[in-house]
Amino acid sequence: MIPGKYRSVSGRATNNVNCGLHLVIQTSSLPEKNKVEFKLHKETPSFPGRLLQHDLERNYSSRQGDHINLVSSSMPSFPILQRSSEEKILYSDRLTLERQKLTVCPIIDGEEHLRLLNFQHNFITRIQNISNLQRLIFLDLYDNQIEEISGLSTLRSLRVLLLGKNRIKKISNLENLKSLDVLDLHGNQISKIENVSHLCDLRVLNLARNLLSHVDNLNGLDSLTELNLRHNQITFVRDVDNLPCLQRLFLSFNNISTFESVCCLADSTSLSDITFDGNPIAQESWYKHTILQNMMQLRQLDMKRITEEERRMASVIAKKEEEKKRESQKQSLLKEKKRLTINNVARKWDLQQHRVTSIAANQDRKDSDSPSQDPCQVDGSTISAFPEETGSLDSALSNALQGLSVTDTHLVEVDGDTLSLYGSGALESLDRNWSVQTAGMVTTVSFTFIEFDEIVQVLPKLKIKFPNSLHLKFKETNLVMLQQFNALAQLRRIDQLTIDPQGNPVVSFTLWKYYVLFRLSHFSMQKINGTEVTQNDMIMAERLFGILAHVASSELPQYRLISILGDARKKQFRYLLETKGKKPGVVSEENNDSKRLVGENTNRATLNYTTRDFYNEKLEEIKEKKKFCKMYIEDLVKEATEINMKNEALQKLWPQMFIELVRDAVIEIRNKSSYMKLCLQQITDQK
Repeated sequence: MIPGKYRSVSGRATNNVNCGLHLVIQTSSLPEKNKVEFKLHKETPSFPGRLLQHDLERNYSSRQGDHINLVSSSMPSFPILQRSSEEKILYSDRLTLERQKLTVCPIIDGEEHLRLLNFQHNFITRIQNISNLQRLIFLDLYDNQIEEISGLSTLRSLRVLLLGKNRIKKISNLENLKSLDVLDLHGNQISKIENVSHLCDLRVLNLARNLLSHVDNLNGLDSLTELNLRHNQITFVRDVDNLPCLQRLFLSFNNISTFESVCCLADSTSLSDITFDGNPIAQESWYKHTILQNMMQLRQLDMKRITEEERRMASVIAKKEEEKKRESQKQSLLKEKKRLTINNVARKWDLQQHRVTSIAANQDRKDSDSPSQDPCQVDGSTISAFPEETGSLDSALSNALQGLSVTDTHLVEVDGDTLSLYGSGALESLDRNWSVQTAGMVTTVSFTFIEFDEIVQVLPKLKIKFPNSLHLKFKETNLVMLQQFNALAQLRRIDQLTIDPQGNPVVSFTLWKYYVLFRLSHFSMQKINGTEVTQNDMIMAERLFGILAHVASSELPQYRLISILGDARKKQFRYLLETKGKKPGVVSEENNDSKRLVGENTNRATLNYTTRDFYNEKLEEIKEKKKFCKMYIEDLVKEATEINMKNEALQKLWPQMFIELVRDAVIEIRNKSSYMKLCLQQITDQK
């Protein structure tokens, strides 16, 4: 310390009894009793922690206390700083005003040669009155109350600017500080990195303990070697790979949770030291090996040196993770493709249903305008009338259908023991050469967005290709009437049947389950729509529909009945016909039961289902027959009309004709001998 005397503006001498700074501040308008003394013991400030071990701190860390007089100016809010000539010579390039309870920057006259200025631990709210210090290279305003960066535009030589622990909300007004080497803004309220791209010589940037949520706008900081972003709210990082000299990056205690949010770091070729401790990502099991695998140039991670063994293990683990990731991506793509395909199939199905609805509505209007007709009779049995599918889609619907990809309008999927078919095009898959193992494994077949009439046509193939199928599911298949269940009787076996209410109006019928149990009783079904089938259900089904099968089989002609039963049951039916003519005798109870069983199966077999296509074929055949009959009758009527007209004309001419015939006969036989000669001559000529 430098001993000596310090004189105030009133000329009164004051002895410095303490080694350190002795300040006397007095305004000219205040009385003697208002004089305020500040006594401060200066110690070496702890710059290394705030300058991030920057090399410049060594030049300014060993500073002694300055002996300064602050005198009030003509403007009461700004005190004037004065130093003696000896002090200026001894500390010509530095000035320390640390812990002086200053609320404003004092006016510093005659100190244009200053290179270091320290305002630490004061209450300054605004940077001002230092624009004349154009040689200043080190400015420390740590721990004040500054809210805005300002008043620095003339300090073009400034290389170190320390503004940590203030109230700054925005980085601004640094345009002229192009020589800046260190910028410390930690402990402020900054929420965005901006207005620093022109600082091409900046080597150290400290933005720790701010309000940053992301990192970007770092382009142009070509000399930056150290970036401190600890204790923020950062979730992702960008532009760091554009910093060619960056070596140390501190991201501890932020909100980084995935490597993808900081993937740009993998493209940095200069980065050697990085920290992620205190982030959610650091808690993940894959954290270390993922970082090491993607950032091979690192030497330290979380302040710990990286060994070659750690790199090798990271490489092995990363390869396994990459394989899992590729497989996961593949599965995700397949799921997404499946979802999109099902959506396309659903749209196509909706368009088809809209078309069918429109056709049905038009047909109803036509029927209401024309007299009702009886159902068509084919071979003695009644066929339910379907609306004839005529006409075409309107242009909007046609364009919508053409817009769908042909390859995406159906889907075939085997998942475990379930074969799922979406869209009518999927039915063609039953023609494939399925492996014995795959076909034998399938026990459940699900149909979605397919007309039931189209399904009926492939049931024989299903029985052959997938012999172990026991469970059928139908969703959006247009099951609209009980007769359609008759078609399922041709399968080999059904243990479970699931009919989704969506797109199957038949489920709204109260007795549909009982009809299924009755018609498919030979399968001994166990579940319908997930509900167990009980013996009482079977009894109720027989009571409700047993008479129906008896009536159906009784009313049909024999030839029609045989054609319905098929070759497989002809022998059984003929056996029944033969036993009808025999006299009742003594037979065992077992034989009676077998005969009853055969009769029941035969009766149920008469309850068949005619598909729409088959109906259309029969309808065309009936139309041709009607046309032929009509033409034949028209010809008969025409011929009868002509005959009748000729008869009427004959009746009118007959009296006169009869008179003429009698007259001619009398004239001819009047000369008997000549008449006889004439007759003989005619006989001779005929011979």
